Amino acid sequence: MSQTIETATLGGGCFWCLEAVYLRVDGVTAVESGYAGGQTLNPTYEQVCDGVTGHAEVVKVDFDPAKISYREILDIFFAIHDPTQLNRQGNDVGTQYRSVIFTHSPQQAEIAGQAIGELAAEGVYDGKIVTQVLPLDGNYFPAEAYHQNYFEQHPDQGYCAFVVAPKVAKFRQKFAHRLKA
Repeated sequence: MSQTIETATLGGGCFWCLEAVYLRVDGVTAVESGYAGGQTLNPTYEQVCDGVTGHAEVVKVDFDPAKISYREILDIFFAIHDPTQLNRQGNDVGTQYRSVIFTHSPQQAEIAGQAIGELAAEGVYDGKIVTQVLPLDGNYFPAEAYHQNYFEQHPDQGYCAFVVAPKVAKFRQKFAHRLKA
């Protein structure tokens, strides 16, 4: 039996936060931290942090649409970061931390637009949603190896303990039905 895997590429602040959550989602088959949306080929973390490449820190999420829909992937995304903050998440400031959905198809772009429209209409957030929806256009580069599975390897590191862990806890509480067994 052949399995179809789809990919979502999402930026919502530090990629360690998003990666730690999506690794726990039932139906997600792989998560990779990386960089997307900039003009530099194969940027380094330092270059991205300097803000000169135009890239956002993102996660590439491979998922089985028979187990979880793209819309559900986005529902989690909007619950674990603040899409009303322009070019920042908490104390992480810069365009590399922008809220962005890089789409892989016109269907994904349509679903992302619908999700944003519904959240805005429902008044879920106090501010205006600033999440960009852009085609990926092949402009994705994996982050360095030491960024992969970062939270799993460094749970007691300060940033992980005080920023990543609360996002994982929020996901577990709000999306308990979506946790991997």
